[in-house]
Amino acid sequence: MLPRAEQKQQTRLALLDAVCQLMESGRGFSSISLREVAKAAGIVPTGFYRHFPDMDALGLALVAEVDATFRHTIRLVRHNEFELGGITDASVRIFLDVVAAHHAQFLFLAREQYGGSQPVRQAIARLREDISSDLATDLARMKRWQHLDSAALTVMADLVVKTVFATLPELIDTPDPTCPQSLTPQEKITQQLRFIFVGARHWQGLGNRG
Repeated sequence: MLPRAEQKQQTRLALLDAVCQLMESGRGFSSISLREVAKAAGIVPTGFYRHFPDMDALGLALVAEVDATFRHTIRLVRHNEFELGGITDASVRIFLDVVAAHHAQFLFLAREQYGGSQPVRQAIARLREDISSDLATDLARMKRWQHLDSAALTVMADLVVKTVFATLPELIDTPDPTCPQSLTPQEKITQQLRFIFVGARHWQGLGNRG
């Protein structure tokens, strides 16, 4: 028999996995009930409260998981930027690999950044802001962006992160065959990031727009 602490952790993970599985079927987080999650995890509804006070708390735990995965992805990009052919290619290739490996987490993120649970939506907004702030700090250390002041670096980082978040649904969901697209989601996000980086490389400030 497992120790009590380990058993509790396994049940907690089962609840997180259960809500992800229910979302994989096309459900939104706010449409899933506590009872459904408990049943999918193999416990009685009252057992849910030993781990989370409510569904919003479970959603916040999922945001924390995505946060950890996202930050790990950013570290991979930093480490492999030069080996993979530059910041754009490295970012896209590594990010797509991580999305594929953690599909349920990014499905949750893609849908719930504009979802019905306000606490979850706000937590995702804070996650996005924190990632943007960290990215701006990283960009400031790179020689290629030394011509940009802190305000410009903040704008650049914000554009990059918002582009990634906005493209998530297209990367996650199966394409609609009735709506042919000229670019794949991978090609689209790559071109968008290149636009940002090329523009930033030649940015001279609002006072020099020409």
